Amino acid sequence: MRHIERHRTQHIGWLRASVLGANDGIVSTASLIVGIAAAQASHGSILVTGVAGLVAGAMSMAAGEYVSVYSQADTEQADLARERAELAADPDAERRELTAIYVGRGLSHHLASQVAEQLSAHDAIGAHARDELGISAVVAARPLQAALASAGSFALGAALPLAVTVVAPAPNLIACIAVTSLLFLAVLGTVAARVGGASPVLGAWRVTFWGALAMGVTAGVGSIFGAVV
Repeated sequence: MRHIERHRTQHIGWLRASVLGANDGIVSTASLIVGIAAAQASHGSILVTGVAGLVAGAMSMAAGEYVSVYSQADTEQADLARERAELAADPDAERRELTAIYVGRGLSHHLASQVAEQLSAHDAIGAHARDELGISAVVAARPLQAALASAGSFALGAALPLAVTVVAPAPNLIACIAVTSLLFLAVLGTVAARVGGASPVLGAWRVTFWGALAMGVTAGVGSIFGAVV
């Protein structure tokens, strides 16, 4: 019976996009709200600004992820097309290239030659994609998946400080947003670290530090410009 293992790298595509989106949603929206509140804006203006930030941010994340990951996919396809052409033109040279790769990884030349020959007979382009180019099904670029994960997670992350803005009393709005957003970030960092197999404490610390810094800087800017205006 085949032994089935589940590895954390299987989650790398959607996990990266989701964590980035949720983190950006919380940090950017909370910072935006704190900055506007520090500028003495009305509660209604703060809410409208937050909603606009959520919509614009989600669309920006989706577009940015789609374009960047599609560029990666285009690069992968171009490299695979080049490998197919090289295999068609000189398959013996390509087998020697695979042999050299396996020798470099610790196999004897005789065994490496056998492995290269058998893998080339089974799936030559797959062997070169995996062992020469580092392209596999696990880490292959998926533009639409990345775009949807980023947009959805951004909107979810941005909705958290917005919800706090709705219920928080106006005099304590900045403090409520700052405390709850840092709590949200700590939970996000912990969950992402656990899924990725990293230290939860370190994961929480990373996101809360940068979130606190972003909100502090934005609050300072809002307070300065609010006083000037």
